[in-house]
Amino acid sequence: MNVHGAQPFEPAWSPPHPRFLRGALPPAPSLPLDQVFGPNLAAWVREAAEGKGAPADYVLGTLLAVSGSLIGNSRLASPWNGWCEPPGIFCMCIGNPSAGKSPAMDAVLDPLRQVEKPLRQAAQDQLETWRAEAEVANVVDTAWRESVKAAVKKFEPTPDRPTEADPGPEPHVPRLVINDSTIEKLARISAAQPKGTLMLRDELTGFLDGMTRYAGGGSDRPFWLEAYGGRGYTVERVNHPSLSIDRLLIGVIGGIQPDRLNSLLVDSDDDGLLARFVPIWPDAVPVKRPDLFASDTLIKRVLEELQQLDMPIDEHGEAHPQLLHFTENAKNQLDEFRDKVRVLEGSAEGLLLSFLGKMPGLSIRISLILAFLDFAAEGAERPREITPDHYGRAAYLVEHYVLPMARRAYAGASVPEVERSALRLVALVRKKQLMQFSSRQVLRGEHAGLHPAEKLDPVLRRLEEADCIRLVEIPAGPNGGRPEKRYLVNPALLE
Repeated sequence: MNVHGAQPFEPAWSPPHPRFLRGALPPAPSLPLDQVFGPNLAAWVREAAEGKGAPADYVLGTLLAVSGSLIGNSRLASPWNGWCEPPGIFCMCIGNPSAGKSPAMDAVLDPLRQVEKPLRQAAQDQLETWRAEAEVANVVDTAWRESVKAAVKKFEPTPDRPTEADPGPEPHVPRLVINDSTIEKLARISAAQPKGTLMLRDELTGFLDGMTRYAGGGSDRPFWLEAYGGRGYTVERVNHPSLSIDRLLIGVIGGIQPDRLNSLLVDSDDDGLLARFVPIWPDAVPVKRPDLFASDTLIKRVLEELQQLDMPIDEHGEAHPQLLHFTENAKNQLDEFRDKVRVLEGSAEGLLLSFLGKMPGLSIRISLILAFLDFAAEGAERPREITPDHYGRAAYLVEHYVLPMARRAYAGASVPEVERSALRLVALVRKKQLMQFSSRQVLRGEHAGLHPAEKLDPVLRRLEEADCIRLVEIPAGPNGGRPEKRYLVNPALLE
């Protein structure tokens, strides 16, 4: 390739390193349904997935997120004093548009809406009654205010405010699942609904990208980081009154396409938000006419049982979660699992390292969910503690299924920072279809992780080593000046 004074014949390009073309995708792990769920629920998940023509993995991920949101703050799992985990789950269903993500999620979400419908109708009836009483109360309150003014003018005692002037608090219409909402609205729902709720997004890309839509550098990310933890949170926005939430807990379920996920992984800084998601990325199932169709009877009963779990009320009339403590043997299992994670952390980098750090907490959350799914679906006794059976199955799922899924989903981001920045630069080259560029062009652009020059230089060297780019020096022109250094792009990157 001839570039303004470069040699007319450049050496032939070698193939770029595979990571910068299309990294090798780790295989999807097998779904251990029978090792994790009881026979009733395992059979239902399989039948529901076949009826939807989708992988059972998506049904399982949705079931965990929905079940966790229904249990919500009513129960917390506590291995020992000072460590409590709520059952909230963030789940990301990854696949191409034809993978069956939405139908599989609907297998759980449609029954959830059926459970929600009578609750909302009853609350709506109460709301209509309240509104009628509020109109009367407004008339009574107006008359009372006029009588107060008249009494003041006559220097007479002012009358007491009639009880009929106060209609009481407006009834809350419950929301078991929310498709889209502002942080202010979510905060109001969470304050009125202390157990928590579930956010459903058919496409998670917009959800994650929209977290930085506020002018002046504001972001929704701190809200969602706390929504995972179930801790107290105060929402403050300009032109809105502040609102404090005792225990902010919102589960998340949604779908995303692999290419869009990869763009998020390459462009995002690791603040721990993406590492909180359970990634579900199974292989596509063959196209076939279904032979089985799951009944909604079991899953609806399960969701109703979980929804009816209440937060215990203390002697002051305040609602608090009930703690389920670990048995001694379950604690020993958790210790062993934490030791395994510590070993894995020694050889991990990037987003996978962040994900590994969340795995012990995630296993505790799932053990709590499994305990109540056994109760609701398999006829087990209502759980009062987390047993070795509960925790052992949860740890098995996380270690042998969720972790391999994370390796598969986050492969492109589980690399050193120089490698991630190199991937960002390659993405820029592809987006703009650059055949050549200068380092000055990159530094002048808005490309995260590539400033200043001392950060860019190692990235350029890495891409040279990977046969992605080649440095050429363009001699000074006839009017003099300094020679210019430019980088030629391997054409294979642009294909």
